[in-house]
Amino acid sequence: MHAAWLTDTVTPDLDRAIHYTLLWGLDAVELRTVGGASDRVPHVNEEKLRRRLDEHEVPVAAVVPGLFEGPASARAARLNEVMELDATLRFCARVGCARVVVSSFAAEDGATDAAADVLRRAADAGARHGVTIAVLNEPGMRCETGTALAALLDAAGHPSLRAAWSPTTAVQAGEDPQAGLDALAGRVALVRCANTTVAGVPSPLSHGVVDWHAQLATLAAQGFAGPLSLELHLEPKPRWGLREATALLERIRDARRGSGTG
Repeated sequence: MHAAWLTDTVTPDLDRAIHYTLLWGLDAVELRTVGGASDRVPHVNEEKLRRRLDEHEVPVAAVVPGLFEGPASARAARLNEVMELDATLRFCARVGCARVVVSSFAAEDGATDAAADVLRRAADAGARHGVTIAVLNEPGMRCETGTALAALLDAAGHPSLRAAWSPTTAVQAGEDPQAGLDALAGRVALVRCANTTVAGVPSPLSHGVVDWHAQLATLAAQGFAGPLSLELHLEPKPRWGLREATALLERIRDARRGSGTG
């Protein structure tokens, strides 16, 4: 496992994002908005992006194009998004990215078959490009918990479809984050790292409801080797970024020692 961060939780500015990546000792970036407020991947200044990434040898752990945020029951619209996914997959090939993070659809009753069908199609497209499609559990969406996300992955039944796991979202939805991670065992492609109080207020990694030592120990035991992507919500963000990155790196080292991987 290695440390990354979701850059636009601090800044959409590419140069500042790379500066913080290097300053905080992180290994990679997760890209969502890069440039202006409406510059969502893959529709960004790709020439500049590739040049800066190459200059500083910063890899892209994942991209977040904003797909599958609407209701799965609007099947035609979601299938159009599967076609739109191709532009993101080609972008991934050019920037050397192996993961696309997508949403789990808007919250609604039913439409499980429709959701599963769309994800299977997306995973098929990703597999053709050698890119993993990782479905994120998010607040207010179809899947807020690890258990719900695991059920959706089961319904899709695609061998290369994976989870983008947010234990903070799960605990805010009332799930024990260890139970959520157990439900997703072996299917996690990326982990979003943040913390919260019981009241839902952003908290440092070391002081919130989520036990990150336990999460990383479990991930290590499950053989997880992907990115742990830091989200930053505490102000001032640049100062907290250094503290949170340091805390994440310490927990990664502890998890490696505990698993005997060095």
